[in-house]
Amino acid sequence: MSGCANCSTDSTAVGGCQNNGSCGTSDCNKMNAFDWLSHMGIPEVDKFDIVEVKFKGGRKDYYRNSGHLQLTTGDPVVVDVPNGHHIGYVSLQGELVRLQMQKRKIKNDDNILSIYRVATPKDLEKWQEAKNREVPTIYRGKQIIDEIKLSMKLSDVEYQADNSKATFYYSADDRVDFRELIKLLASEFKIRVEMRQISLRQEAGRLGGVGVCGRELCCSTWIHDFKSVTTSAARYQNLSLNPSKLSGQCGRLKCCLNFELESYMSALEDIPNIEKPLLTQAGKAKLQKTDIFRRLMWFSYNDDNNWHSIDCDRVKIIIEQNAKGITPFSLQQDKAFDGEIDTNKTNQDLELLDKKFANSRPKKKRKNRSRKSSPQNKGPETPQKRQNKPEEKPRNPKNKRPPKRSNNPQNAQGKTGTSPKDPEAKAPKNQGNNRNKRRKPNRNKGPRGGENRNKPDEK
Repeated sequence: MSGCANCSTDSTAVGGCQNNGSCGTSDCNKMNAFDWLSHMGIPEVDKFDIVEVKFKGGRKDYYRNSGHLQLTTGDPVVVDVPNGHHIGYVSLQGELVRLQMQKRKIKNDDNILSIYRVATPKDLEKWQEAKNREVPTIYRGKQIIDEIKLSMKLSDVEYQADNSKATFYYSADDRVDFRELIKLLASEFKIRVEMRQISLRQEAGRLGGVGVCGRELCCSTWIHDFKSVTTSAARYQNLSLNPSKLSGQCGRLKCCLNFELESYMSALEDIPNIEKPLLTQAGKAKLQKTDIFRRLMWFSYNDDNNWHSIDCDRVKIIIEQNAKGITPFSLQQDKAFDGEIDTNKTNQDLELLDKKFANSRPKKKRKNRSRKSSPQNKGPETPQKRQNKPEEKPRNPKNKRPPKRSNNPQNAQGKTGTSPKDPEAKAPKNQGNNRNKRRKPNRNKGPRGGENRNKPDEK
């Protein structure tokens, strides 16, 4: 419930930044702490007087409310720091602060500094002027580091609210001698300089970001004590040892690999350890895959592509038989024809995947062939396609006569002895060029009607 350092105008509002992170600070979009004891009626006398205050980059510290100020989550407060004062925002108060101090092993003694007052507009304005110097300081500081040729990376700069000190956060692989760097920075910015080395995980937490899960990075929201993450955590969870998938934005292994490691370790206690292939009459069975929570193990005979799944209890029995020199008939049966075992339940997920990919591949090929059809592959049209098309009339040029056909009955008669000048032979040509009509010789009429029937004989 901590507010934004730049835009928290309503101190009673819950939810942090009021501008949805548009103010441009790294404190925006931080995960807020939920006070699940706020609805309980705890007496004011017994209220815990230490308050959790949040600063830039998710850094939190604890201060004593010695003046019994009426504070609300998100209020800007002026706190006491060595050699000056600083401004932060109240992130948690009440009994939950006692639990957080016990978790971080912080003692409730006189070393805890106190809260001066609630920040006034004048305090916030002066603090804003100091924060405006941070970005130019980062750029100039990186230039100075390059000039000196130090093997270090400057990640962030934080100015104190009273504009008397600046803290430079850097990361480096080896030990760095920055005594000369401090002199140059102090003379350049006319301010006291403090160098603080942070790890790559802390650097990612200060910069912030979104992980592959779609949520804000755990290191920038709630993780404060970073534990070492090894590749054995990925092996226990049967994850592929791919550095690009297992590493986070900091370049190290993801912290979330440790979240479910205990549940995997407890589940692996009942799963047998396979050191060598199992001996059966069907051949040597090598382990290919293990489903930890379903307690199933997949084996293949002699490096075959077909996998056979059996229960972990059955694997223990086969291991005991091999230790005694007994070779079972197969992974499922001790002797031949002992009975059939239903493997549909165990291989159901694999069969569904096979059906899915078997049905999807041919469809893609057919679609590609139908879409990308070249004119060269097109063959002659079938009669069915021609019937579906509308009938087109033949187009003959005006100056050209239609070609003669050998199936014309008049041509057959002309071959038997009729002269080419016979008008009866030329009569069908003058009746039109419609090929769809059935042509028959007109013996009764000549080309000009019944009156000219006998005129060719007179010639």
